[in-house]
Formats: sequence, C-alpha cells, structure tokens
Amino acid sequence: MSDIDADERRSQLLDEWERAAPGWGRRGSRLRAFGMPVAAWLVEQLRLHPGQRVLELAAGPGDVGFLAAELVRPGGTLISSDGAQAMLEVARARAAEQGIENVEFRQLALEWIDLPTAGVDAIVCRWALMLCLDPAAALSEARRVLRPGGRIALAVWDQPHHNPWATIPRRALVELGHMQADPADGPGMFALAQPGRLRELLEAAGFVEVIVESVGVERVSSDVEEFVRETLDVSRMFGDVYERLSERERQEVLGRIAKLVEPHAGGEGVLKLPGRSLVAAASA
Repeated sequence: MSDIDADERRSQLLDEWERAAPGWGRRGSRLRAFGMPVAAWLVEQLRLHPGQRVLELAAGPGDVGFLAAELVRPGGTLISSDGAQAMLEVARARAAEQGIENVEFRQLALEWIDLPTAGVDAIVCRWALMLCLDPAAALSEARRVLRPGGRIALAVWDQPHHNPWATIPRRALVELGHMQADPADGPGMFALAQPGRLRELLEAAGFVEVIVESVGVERVSSDVEEFVRETLDVSRMFGDVYERLSERERQEVLGRIAKLVEPHAGGEGVLKLPGRSLVAAASA
C-alpha cells in the first residue's frame, strides 16, 4: 500500500468512527456491560497506584480508562484519548455523568502519539490495535511514551469463529451479495487473531514479561430486531451497507440474520451470542 493509499484509508477509518460516535453514546451502558470482563482484566494488569499518569488509547466511550482513573486517585491523572473528536465528546459526557474529574481528553492517533517520551506510567488500549494500518508502529510509539518499567495492557479480538456476535451481521450481507468478504491482509477486526502474533508484536517493540490470555464476553439481545438495531448503532461498516438497501433487501438480511443466530437463541427468543478477546500485558 502506497503512502497516499494508506493516508486515504486512515482518513476513511477516522470518518467511520466520527460517524459511529453518536450510536456508541446511545449504547454506552450496554457496551460497558458487554466489555466489562475484558476491561477488568486490563486494568488489573496495569498494577496501578495513586499518583500515576495513565493513558488510554482509542478510548471510545472511555469506560476502561475511567476504571483506571479511580485507582490513581489522589494525585493521579487519566489521559482519555481517541482519534475521533466525536468519540472524545462521548467520553467527556460519560465522565461528567460518572463524576470523574481526574481526566484529560486528548485527540491522539495510535501510530503517532503526540506525548513526550517516558511521559506516562501505564497505557491501556482495548479493541483498537488490530484496526491500525501499522500496529508495529503503534506499539513502538506506546513503548516510547511509557516510562521504563511502566505497564501496558491491551485487547484485540480472537479468531472469527469465537465471535459470532460480530461475524453474523457481516456474514448475512456477504451471503446475500451486498458486500465482499474481508481481505485476508490489512487492518480489520481479526487482523491480530493469529496465534502468537500479538506476543510477537509486543516483543518486537521492546516490551518484556509479555503475557497473552483470552477472556470471554457475551452479547445479550432480547430478540433479532434489537440485535440488528444495536448493530446499526455501533457498526458503520454494517450500517453504511444496510441503509442503502431497499426495504425488500433489508427484510432478506433480517431473515438471514435470524437464521444464523438460531443456535444462540434461548427462551422467549433471547439471544446470547458469545465472543472471545485476546488480552495481553507487558512491561516497558
């Protein structure tokens, strides 16, 4: 990929997240509950104590960092950052709702972190590294801004078959011919799911004492319609395609999704779709 193509792709990704932010705001409480098992693991691995300075990269609604903010009080600070300004506004509103005051909001990119070298004590990043065009550069930057001995904790998604909550909507679109399957290379939700890849990247960036584990999550929806509405709110990839379809085509998509989620339907149509995240922690 040329530099021009890479810059254009970065711009497209940023635009998608800017447009997704309102939906993430509306679904903030649901997203927090969904991701809490992973958030708890990450924050525990940071080994925080009062007075430290913590950076959350690609914070989205900010909830992982907000957990960390509580642990570095008094005297400590959270830098809640995201590449999308609209996401920062969502995080700022959620911090105000929760009464979290020891937080700064910064617009930062993962591949070029505009902070001083060795300027933070800990870094947390949930479900963003795999979306970078250059994850190695992102981890190199994280290592640069982290003080010697500081901690990093991050999460990416495990392989597609472990995450039907995410793969089913796109699969329905692909099977009905409304979009193409993901390319085998390049950034994407499962780009770092290959066994050993996350450890390899962390060690190449200079991190030590690397541990990689997996943590399960579960997406619960009252029925197929709610599952699709929520997906439309939080996924611009799905929404941009779905919203261009005719009413007949949308009904076909709903029918295909309903068929695909049948193995995960419980009593009264409640859906419980599993997911699995790879989580990692290391020291600088």
